[in-house]
Amino acid sequence: MTDFQPGLFGSEADTAPASVPDLSASWQRALAAEFAQPYFQTLMRFVAAERAAGPVFPAPEDVFNALNLTPLDEVKVLILGQDPYHGAGQAQGLAFSVRPGVRVPPSLQNIYKELRDDVGFSVPRHGDLRPWAAQGVLLLNAVLTVRQAEANSHAGKGWEPFTDAVIKAVNAKPERVVFVLWGAYARKKAKLITGPQHVIIESAHPSPLSVTRFMGTKPFSQVNVALTAAGRTPIDWQLPMQAGG
Repeated sequence: MTDFQPGLFGSEADTAPASVPDLSASWQRALAAEFAQPYFQTLMRFVAAERAAGPVFPAPEDVFNALNLTPLDEVKVLILGQDPYHGAGQAQGLAFSVRPGVRVPPSLQNIYKELRDDVGFSVPRHGDLRPWAAQGVLLLNAVLTVRQAEANSHAGKGWEPFTDAVIKAVNAKPERVVFVLWGAYARKKAKLITGPQHVIIESAHPSPLSVTRFMGTKPFSQVNVALTAAGRTPIDWQLPMQAGG
């Protein structure tokens, strides 16, 4: 779990320099230049002001979970989402994942159905994807915070250049990484992935609006074929039937 500097995403925002997150060492090295940029300082103060005005998700200690649960030197797969779930108690700082005890959202239900058809996945009773993160699957949202009940409310406030820097840092890894881009928003990020050693898997988004074009695309077996071809250990996509189990 991330330890936070005093004031980061806190309840008060002022003109003092914003603090920066205490990330795992490999991310800290890769992103240090971003923390010093004016946009990032402005972003930190914006999020603090938003928290002072009302509920913002995920909780402060969970905002950078994707980076802290999957250090840069361990990334094998990057699955890109858009912004966090905006319902109370849902978001846990990982794209598509929800906290234990929370009902599995429709997009994740569809991901589970495709996993079942693709790799013989047994559907669990939860939506906690932390076991994937522990295997090197970076579950990154392009925007890392959101106002309650207002999807995309923190889009365009500075998160995108930061998460683009994350994608570029992963692109700079010499070993193969498989990038999974679902939907038009994520697929626009393909231009940031330039390393010839990497593999990009693209399709429609698993949301109910586009699920018919997502089902049958077999992204999970494709990921493992690409990893195995590069001599990397494939992902065990099966999750415990109970969260934390």
